[in-house]
Amino acid sequence: MPDHQQPPESRGQVSDAVRGNWVDTLAPPATRPYLRLSRADRPIGTWLLMLPCWWGILLAALAHGGFRLSGLWLMAACAAGAWLMRGAGCTWNDITDREYDARVARTRSRPIPAGQVSVKQAALWMGTQALIAFAILLTFNQNAIMLGILALGPVLIYPFAKRFTWWPQVFLGIAFNWGALLGWVAHSGQLGWPAVLLYLAGIGWTLFYDTIYAHQDKEDDALIGIRSTARLFGRRTGWWLRIFMVLTVLLMTMAVVLALVPAGAPLPRLLVALLAPWAIGWHMAWQLGHLDTENPETCLRLFRTNRDAGLLPALFLAVALLL
Repeated sequence: MPDHQQPPESRGQVSDAVRGNWVDTLAPPATRPYLRLSRADRPIGTWLLMLPCWWGILLAALAHGGFRLSGLWLMAACAAGAWLMRGAGCTWNDITDREYDARVARTRSRPIPAGQVSVKQAALWMGTQALIAFAILLTFNQNAIMLGILALGPVLIYPFAKRFTWWPQVFLGIAFNWGALLGWVAHSGQLGWPAVLLYLAGIGWTLFYDTIYAHQDKEDDALIGIRSTARLFGRRTGWWLRIFMVLTVLLMTMAVVLALVPAGAPLPRLLVALLAPWAIGWHMAWQLGHLDTENPETCLRLFRTNRDAGLLPALFLAVALLL
């Protein structure tokens, strides 16, 4: 059978990657297994890790005298760091989950269970990405550097969470939204309550989108004993997702108010900034309206739309800075 007619998995592609992505079509063949380990063929995770960083930077700018030129570097550095640390974290996840991945239809095509790379090669790749990310982190202030180092704890723990708790999405939220704290501290120099509330809002958002994502694997997860909120909630998933949506909106609203009101922000700026939580809430409500937890393709499609959900608060916070 000609190569172009073979199933994607037989050509080394990962089953849930976007077809025609740049890794599978443009990257040199020798680099593809490593880029797949980093999920470069599935960029949504980088967005979900980066956007809370941008929220933190923009909210700190609103609370502390506006957006400085150095903020452009912080935004770019967080984007690069998110790509690298998401890649390192996913590589770590694939190393620890290699036996489970081999038993789940959606994940058995990943590079380690598919035999494209060894565990040792994956570990070296993980270390390389982490070291480059650390070099970027060293350009931040001292408090941000310390906070960035502390982020390694949740990253290391997360792959094991689904083995001992029904709430592994909480651990993912703790890890993936750390950037809200880091972005705030990188801009302002110290931690503040608005950043903490923004971080908690991000965790609520992660519980929302990753529960949707986990519904893809619930049958395989049940067979091999993997726990998730998707399995825990079952038919009550919609009810729980509404709770996470409300928490996300309320906590982000509190973060905006606590950041801007003490700073004496003019009313137009405050009102536009308050559109940030309501915009992400609107998008989450839209997802709920289209959710079918029994359709894996729908779950994956809705999960990927959370790039846009997370961009909406960043957009309104950025516009508020112009007022």
